[in-house]
Amino acid sequence: MNEEHPNISILKRFNPANPNTVAKVLAKDFVWHYINPKLPEMHGDYFGLSGLKDFFKKIGGHTSGSFKVNPISITPMGDEIIITHVKDTMLLDGKQMEIDAIVVWCIIDSKIKEAWDIPVIPTVTFSKR
Repeated sequence: MNEEHPNISILKRFNPANPNTVAKVLAKDFVWHYINPKLPEMHGDYFGLSGLKDFFKKIGGHTSGSFKVNPISITPMGDEIIITHVKDTMLLDGKQMEIDAIVVWCIIDSKIKEAWDIPVIPTVTFSKR
């Protein structure tokens, strides 16, 4: 029987919709790096719990509250790194879309220290709704 990597257990407790839960797993000096040249107004670094809240508030505003993260896979890489593959869905500029993304998480001393959210822009597909 394989045991779950301890950092996967920590990451599973990360739920940006519940700030109280998020605060328990974030390092005090946490940084969320969002890398997306197609959304320059979102591109950048967000610091601490307040920065993370600001990021999700901004992305929610750009997508009329439709932004949703759908986890596909989660892979530990050594003792500190977790890589997740997600499919983000949203309504952007009146168009329903899906975007593959990876998020690279750095977990140190049982706290999420940094995350790099990297959408794969060429994978953007528009639904025919």
